[in-house]
Amino acid sequence: MAEATAPQDSVDAPALDESVTFTSELIRIDTTNRGGGDCRERPAAEYVAERLAATGLEPALLERTPGRTNVVARIPGTDPAAPALLVHGHLDVVPAEAADWTVHPFSGEIRDGDVWGRGAIDMKNMDAMVLAVVRFWARAGIRPRRDIVIAYTADEEASAADGAGFLTDRHAALFEGCTEGISESGAFTFHAGPNMPLYPIGAGERGTGWLKLTAHGKAGHGSKVNRANAVTALAAAVTRIGEHEWPVRLTPTVRAALTEIAALHGIYPDLDAPGFDVDELLGKIGPAAALVAPTVRNSSNPTMLDAGYKVNVIPGHATAHIDGRTVPGGDEEFHATLDRLTGPSVDWEFAHREVALQAPVDSPTYGKLRAAIERFDPDGHVVPYCMSGGTDAKQFSRLGITGYGFSPLKLPVGFDYQALFHGVDERVPVDALHFGVRVLDHYLRTA
Repeated sequence: MAEATAPQDSVDAPALDESVTFTSELIRIDTTNRGGGDCRERPAAEYVAERLAATGLEPALLERTPGRTNVVARIPGTDPAAPALLVHGHLDVVPAEAADWTVHPFSGEIRDGDVWGRGAIDMKNMDAMVLAVVRFWARAGIRPRRDIVIAYTADEEASAADGAGFLTDRHAALFEGCTEGISESGAFTFHAGPNMPLYPIGAGERGTGWLKLTAHGKAGHGSKVNRANAVTALAAAVTRIGEHEWPVRLTPTVRAALTEIAALHGIYPDLDAPGFDVDELLGKIGPAAALVAPTVRNSSNPTMLDAGYKVNVIPGHATAHIDGRTVPGGDEEFHATLDRLTGPSVDWEFAHREVALQAPVDSPTYGKLRAAIERFDPDGHVVPYCMSGGTDAKQFSRLGITGYGFSPLKLPVGFDYQALFHGVDERVPVDALHFGVRVLDHYLRTA
C-alpha cells in the first residue's frame, strides 16, 4: 500500500456496497455459539481471511480447537514510531429460534432498508464495515498513520477460551506494539429525547463474575422432616442474593457519563455532595438513564437452578448459578457480600471470571473517537459510558491494550439498538452501515 493520496472522507461506492453485502453474507454463515464448545467459526473466518488476502495482506488463521478459528492481520502504518491500534470483532453469535423471527435469523435478508439476521448488530456489522474499509484502502492506495492489527475472534459469546483468550495467551507477538483497541458496543445513536441524539463511546466495562452455588444437605424421604434440606438452604441463599440492594459505587467513567448527560438536560449535579442520590438523578435524565443505571453498582442476578430427580426424594445437594457483575474496584466488596449472603450452608465459586475495565475519557484517543463521530453527525452528542457486560477487550487488556467500544452506527428515532442485542428480529439499517464505514475510515486513518 502506498502513501495516502485520496481525499479525506472519500470512501467509494464499492466500500459502501461491500459493508452491506459482507454483513448479509456473514449472517448467512451460521456461527451460533451454544456454549460448551458447540460452535464452528471456521467458515466465517475463511470468508474474511480470503477477502483480506485479496488486498495483499497475509492473514493468519489460528485455532486452539479445530473449527474454532481466529483471523489476525496487520496493516503497516506510515509512522513506524507510532503505537499500533487493535481493531477486533468476534465471528460467533448467540442462538436464535427461527420460529420467533419475522425473517429467518440466518437469511441475511435485506428488507425495508435493513439487513436482517443474527449478528446484524452483534457484531457481524462491525466485522463487515472493517473489512470494507480495508479493501477500500487497498483500492485507493491508502495507509494509516499507525499500524492497524485486525483480529476476528472466536468464542466471544461464551468464555473466549478459543478466541481472544487463546490469542493473548499463545499469540501475543501478533499484537506487539498495540496500546489501544476498538471494538463493539459503542458510538451508536441513542435517542435520549427530542433533538438529543447521543453517541455513547464505551470507556469501561463491568467485570464478569459467573458463580456456581452448591448447597450440601442430608438426602432423605420427601415425607419426613428434614432440617438439612439442601434445596431449602440454596433457595434461601438465592433469594438473599437476588434481593440484595448493592450500594452505589461511581467510577470515573460513570461519573463522566452522569455529568455530561445531566448537563444536556440542564442539570449540573454535585456528585460528591452529602446525600447525593444517584437514582434521583437517573430519574431526571429520561431515557438516557438506561445507559448508566446498570453500571452505578455491582449486581447479582440468579439465572439457573438445579436440584433433585424425584418429587418424593430430598436431594443431598442442590446448585444454582448467578450472573454477577462488578464495577471497576468492586471485587473486594463483591467477595465479602457473597460470603455473607450465601451463609454457612452454601458454598460458592467462580464458574467464569473476567476483570472490570476502565479507559480514560480525557485521552487523545477518546478525543479522536469523539471527533470522528462529530464530523459525520455534527448534531450528535458524544458521551462516555461504561458497558454493563463485557467484550473481548477484557482478554486483550492482559496485553496492556486499553479498549474502547466504538462500532459507529447512525440509527433512526425509534430504532431500539440495545433491545436487538441477543434479541428477536435483530437487524441493522443499510444507511447505518454506510455511516459506520465513513466514520471508521476517517478515524482509522487519523488515529
